Amino acid sequence: MLFMNRHELKDLILKKRSFLCVGLDTRPDGIPGFLKEVSEDPVFEFNRRIIDATIDLAIAYKPNLAFYESAGSKGWLSLEKTIHYLANHPRGPVFTIADAKRADIGNTAQQYAGAFFEHMPFDALTVNPYLGRDAVKPFLSYPGKWAIILALTSNPGARDFQMLQPQLPFFLEKFGIKTSYGKKLFELVMEESSRWGTPDNTMFVVGATHPGFLSSVREIVPDHFLLIPGVGAQGGKLGNIARMVINKDVGIIVNSSRDIIYASSGKDFDTAAKMAAQALQQQMAHILKTEINQ
Repeated sequence: MLFMNRHELKDLILKKRSFLCVGLDTRPDGIPGFLKEVSEDPVFEFNRRIIDATIDLAIAYKPNLAFYESAGSKGWLSLEKTIHYLANHPRGPVFTIADAKRADIGNTAQQYAGAFFEHMPFDALTVNPYLGRDAVKPFLSYPGKWAIILALTSNPGARDFQMLQPQLPFFLEKFGIKTSYGKKLFELVMEESSRWGTPDNTMFVVGATHPGFLSSVREIVPDHFLLIPGVGAQGGKLGNIARMVINKDVGIIVNSSRDIIYASSGKDFDTAAKMAAQALQQQMAHILKTEINQ
């Protein structure tokens, strides 16, 4: 069973001077037309060329499963080929994330965990904590594997529930009694779910589109890694975000999908992807040098 532990992940970040994750959100209609003429599996061929172009600049890759499951069994095959290509790449290793957002009762969660940690050699899986501890525990039972818990997502709908803040009843406030009231739902979720695992097997998804809450996030989980989507196409500013949450172990993985993989729709798409990834990596190298002297 392949895996990458916390120390290896940190070493990889420092070696590449990068904390970039490339999101492989590969749409069939986004693939350059010529690939459909030269390959029986244009999705995998597109991914393969993106990986080859960016693997010296990125420390992680994150296929979003919706883009593969939507194509049925053919899409699943493309995903399997992609993850095995990553796991055996001669210029690896890299950290691999299945962006699946799975959650279910214990027995079903165990099957999900087996699918992504045994059948396919992913290092990590995004999970939804809404069902509670027993729905996440199976993903934490694999030594060396990671559960990445949704905490504060980058989409506008995050405000519908994640930002809700229970109001303190006036009679408790009058007597100065402190409870969980006054904290937002995502903060309560992070406080509780951070106890289910450790910084060695648990990360949190925190969107770059909510910079005003990042200081609060770091107070709750000072030592955990954060997976940060929303930089670039969704409006998050890399430098501002990183400086608010970087810790002594770096502690962040920043995902970029569309800005890299769709930097060009022509035959130079892989070259354009490399240039887009390189621009982010250079910013990250400067941040690492400035913030942790690396």
